[in-house]
Amino acid sequence: MKHTLAVLVENKPGVLARISNMFARRGFNIESLAVGTTERPEISRVTLRVDCDDTSLSQIEKQMHKLVNVLRITELTPGDSIERELALIKVTAPPARRTELMALGEVFQARVADLGPDSIVFELAGAPEEIDSFEELLRPHGVKELVRTGRVGLSRASSKSTIRRRQLVVR
Repeated sequence: MKHTLAVLVENKPGVLARISNMFARRGFNIESLAVGTTERPEISRVTLRVDCDDTSLSQIEKQMHKLVNVLRITELTPGDSIERELALIKVTAPPARRTELMALGEVFQARVADLGPDSIVFELAGAPEEIDSFEELLRPHGVKELVRTGRVGLSRASSKSTIRRRQLVVR
């Protein structure tokens, strides 16, 4: 089962290295990772996507709580949270196919970030599933390069404390 964790940490050197080392030591793969400061510059949010069962997830959370600088861990559950990614996709685009590709981009509300003599770079921010769909439709045209940021997420503003919060620790 896939889980998205939002981890609030002190914005100090080495925090990300300690978290990633903990995952590596225990043999867990991080599928997606995004880090950035929050509304408070001294606090950063690490958003992790992992594939594991509930028992393993509980173990991961216990181990992360032991790490210095980890303040709070929240699991973002589907439906009660909003998750987004950013993707840049460079596609082969000879002049005869540009109109078709740009129309496809419009359907997904992708922006043309760059246009070259034989390729287009699309920029798309959206739900990971939307980006997957756009990528699949572009593949037959020839995807030259692709980069994705990894998931970021927040609990919904409309939910009333329905987020499944596992362990909350504030130091």
